[in-house]
Amino acid sequence: MGARCSKLGFCWWSSKLKIPTSHIPLILKCGENDGVVKQPAFKEYSFDELKVATSGFSVDNIVSEHGEKAPNVVYKGKLQDDDDDGSWIAIKRFNKSAWPDSRQFLEEAKAVGRLRSERLANLIGCCCDGNERLLVAEFMPHETLSKHLFHWETQPLKWPMRLRVALYLAQALDYCSSKGQALYHDLNAYRILFDQNGNPSLSSFGLMKNSSDGKSYSTNLAFTPEYLRTGRITAESIVYSFGTLLLDLLSGKHIPPSHALDLIHGKNIQMLIDSCLEGHFSNDDGAEVVQIASRCLQYEPRDRPNAKSLVTSLAPLQKEIEVPSNILLGIAHETSSAAQTFKLSPLGEACSRLDLTAIHDLLEKVGYRDDEGVANELSF
Repeated sequence: MGARCSKLGFCWWSSKLKIPTSHIPLILKCGENDGVVKQPAFKEYSFDELKVATSGFSVDNIVSEHGEKAPNVVYKGKLQDDDDDGSWIAIKRFNKSAWPDSRQFLEEAKAVGRLRSERLANLIGCCCDGNERLLVAEFMPHETLSKHLFHWETQPLKWPMRLRVALYLAQALDYCSSKGQALYHDLNAYRILFDQNGNPSLSSFGLMKNSSDGKSYSTNLAFTPEYLRTGRITAESIVYSFGTLLLDLLSGKHIPPSHALDLIHGKNIQMLIDSCLEGHFSNDDGAEVVQIASRCLQYEPRDRPNAKSLVTSLAPLQKEIEVPSNILLGIAHETSSAAQTFKLSPLGEACSRLDLTAIHDLLEKVGYRDDEGVANELSF
């Protein structure tokens, strides 16, 4: 009789093992990696709940670079009610004039709240209480792309991580597009956030129409050719904005698209490359990223690629794909955050410790038997 290795890391010396269905999800989760995260359902919070979570909206809890700037302030908070496990959240409190129509605010918040993706800092709730309008999203503890790309202290952002940011962002755009959800903000380095595992995520706050007090197009999007011509923003405008972000990742600084295109057309591509990357990536990779950026920056919107084709173009360029994001980012892995994503049963706890004796005892207690009704001999 052959041995079969399970995801738990040990072998069952049995042809078949009957496992109660109530235990199967636990075993599967024990074998999966840290990518398994709890995705809470969208919830309407009271103002008092969020006030408590932020210690009265204390200035000490203001997150200066969590994807948005004044007049709409973002706070770090911690939920402490029966439905939550003390998880950290980001709370965006709007200027009182931003959302005069409470119904519109709730409808849009619920629409965005239906999205769930590992590529987004997911919106998990909102509050509409009197004149107060607040959004609640997953908290991203490792700051913004702006911090790691432009204002780094110990090490510049590595080339493999820059490529990963580009791919994950393209995947976020592709996901939103597949769900019919438009992005109402430009893409910039302040709206790319890093989660507890160091993975880049797109801030979901930018999916709300009025989340910048009607000034959504004040930066990259305001300089798209079609906006300058007609004052209109389209899905292709977001792709143009994505192209400007690719230039940021390539150069490590802000370069006006017109200047970048002049350098590209003049074949002065080396002028676009961050000097910190010298010797750490191939010229072919750099040339390919420049080519993708130039396609995104085409004058006519119809000539730009869509999000799905961006994913297709960026996926083959990925480097060191086996290296976790936290290593590439140069941060410690926060195992405590991963451990809080779900509550383990005794069997789950034993799995997480790889305590084979405890697992053996627990399985014997539930009386696993084979097809002949004989108790299985478990060998680890």
